[in-house]
Formats: sequence, C-alpha cells, structure tokens
Amino acid sequence: MSSFQDHNFNGQKVLVRVDFNVPLNDKLEVTDDNRIRAAIPTIKKIISDGGKLILMSHLGRPKGGPEDKFSLKHIIPTLAGLLGNDTTVLFANDCAGEQALLTANMMRNGEVLLLENLRFYKEEEKGDAAFAEKLARLGDVWVNDAFGTAHRAHASTAVIAQYFPKQNRMFGLLMEAEVSSAEKVMHQSEKPFVAIIGGAKVSDKILIIENLLERATDIIIGGGMAYTFMKAEGGEIGTSLCEEERLETALAILKKAEEKGVNIHLPSDSVIANKFAADAETSMAPSNNITPGWMGLDIGANACSQFANVIMHSKTILWNGPMGVFEMHNFQHGTRCIAEAVAAATQKGAFSLVGGGDSVSAVNQFGFADKVSYVSTGGGAMLEYFEGKTLPGIAAVKD
Repeated sequence: MSSFQDHNFNGQKVLVRVDFNVPLNDKLEVTDDNRIRAAIPTIKKIISDGGKLILMSHLGRPKGGPEDKFSLKHIIPTLAGLLGNDTTVLFANDCAGEQALLTANMMRNGEVLLLENLRFYKEEEKGDAAFAEKLARLGDVWVNDAFGTAHRAHASTAVIAQYFPKQNRMFGLLMEAEVSSAEKVMHQSEKPFVAIIGGAKVSDKILIIENLLERATDIIIGGGMAYTFMKAEGGEIGTSLCEEERLETALAILKKAEEKGVNIHLPSDSVIANKFAADAETSMAPSNNITPGWMGLDIGANACSQFANVIMHSKTILWNGPMGVFEMHNFQHGTRCIAEAVAAATQKGAFSLVGGGDSVSAVNQFGFADKVSYVSTGGGAMLEYFEGKTLPGIAAVKD
C-alpha cells in the first residue's frame, strides 16, 4: 500500500472517491458541509503537487437514472468556496461516458473535475466490473477517501482497485485518519478501555457489543436499549422502549460479560416522561422501577455521575450512540454529560473515538468535536468495523 503523503501527484490524473453525500435544502443548497470539509486536506495536497484531480461521489438515493435534485452540480458553489478562487472546478455531466473522459484528458495541472452522481448508474451499487473499468480509465492513480462508504463493495469504492497497480491505489488523508483511529481503538487500545454504547435498539448493536466483550474492560449501555436489559433482569420499565424478542439476548450478553470479567454498566436512574414529546411531564425514577404508563427518555443524575466516573478512569474510549432523546431539550442532559466526561478524560490523556450518526451530531451540537481525539465521518462503516467485519473499501487498498 502506497503512502499518500509521500506520493508526488505532479502531472498525474488522480481519481479520488470522496463522500459528498451531503444534505441539500429546497433551494438545492448544501446545509451541512462537514463531509466536503473533511476531504479538503486530501484535495489540497493533490492540487499543490500539480496533480489533475478527478472527484467522484454519490448523492442521495436516485432511483436509477439522472434526477436534477440529486445532481452533484449543486455541490460546486460549496466546494469552490472551500477551495478558494485560485482553483478551477470543472464539472462533467456524466461519470463514465465520453464527456467525462474527454474533460479528464484535457485537464491542466492543479485543476479539479467533479463527476456527476455515480448512483445515476445502477452498476455502481451492483459493483459492476465493466462500469468500474470505465471509471478507472479516467485516472492514473486511484485514491479512496470515502470512509462513509467503505463498508460497501460498490464499483467506485472497491471493485475499481483491480484496474490500478498496487503502488497507484491508496487511502486519502481522511481515510488514513479514520482507519488508524479505528485500528488504535480495536487493536492497540490501552486499558482501561470503555465502550459507551447507546441508541434505541439492542438488535442494532448486538454484534458490536459481542465483539467488544473480547476487548473492552467496561461497557456502558444507555439510550432506549438499556430498558431491554432492565426488563430482562426483571425490572419494571413502564412504557419504555423494549425489544421483547431480545430479552434472552440481553441476558446472554450480561452472562458472557461476567464470564469474561467485563463490567457492564446500566443506568441506575432515568429521566422519565408521561409521553414521548418535548412538552411531556417529567420526573426521576430508578431505571428498573419506572411508574406504569411512564417511559425512560434519558439517563438520570446518578447514572451521569456513575458513567462519568468510569469514563474518567479510562485510557481508551469508544462512543457510539446517545444516552437519551437528546434532540428534545428535556432529555439531552445525559448525552451532554457523557460528552463532557469524554472531553475531560481526553484532556487527561485518554484516546477517544466518537462515531455513529447520533453521537457525532451530539458532540457537534454541544461543541465538543474538537475536544475528543477523533470524530468519525462514517456511521455505518464504523459500526461494521467494530463488529469485526472486513470493509471492502479498506481491503481494496490494503490487500
């Protein structure tokens, strides 16, 4: 595997898979440019070397065939703004046809070409080899900088690699940072290692919890999924979220953790509400003794202290999933409290990785993104990595 930083791209056509799948408003303007910003260091290195940069991405879920609302041309003002006036940004209204090839061949050093949405072709998601080969014709070097799609064996994220010699396929700077942060947590973690797992459903997180039982010293469980564990142990959880069909699974996880000497921490108390709404009446209750007709929507004050104490004593922290319905003001205290503890532990020297859409939203919302070691851009990809799966977008470069 070649090192991106050491490579000189001068005069080369560099085909980079980025993740520009960003939200657009009704006027088709970008409303959150984080994913574009994340790719800028990779883009700037190639431009400053004098490379000819060809960017490819998907946007949204088009139904097959071009749709204006999913055109990547809407990204150009944001991309051009982030790159500054010195950089020419060209656009090809196709990604695999003759126009794309002609434009790529006519580029000057230091120019940027953005290709049209890859998913206007069904062959992209099918991982079609002939389509991947057409894309490969555009570049001399292939760079994968899209961690958000690394778990997909699509034409542009994995299959394309076979059309480039090994020394001409590499990770971009974002992908390198994502992979090294994930590997640090998974394979080089300093103990104590605490994994904070939140979210609604046990079923979404079974594989990651089981894999972490082999590595973590402590696992904190919060969010809606905690009540399935509470009920499995015989607790009264009112109308809190519960996956009845996962009660046995929850007990099996607790038993396996005990056998392996892993401490599982469940919230001792909860902020409870009489309905799932921002204007609900609220109260406090032990998490295993919730009033009938009421539901737990956040961890309580005692649980906050209990979890913060575990986090403060850790050397490695993985955080995936919120502690409650943090989108509603009355139920965001628990998630904010975890963010504060993770930031404080990081300042003390712990390595902290935050990943998964909602926990990333939370650290951004509460202003802690720059106070943790790394915030992952790839929710689904990161989850699958920590489930122990091989990610095609990583294997394509490494193998």
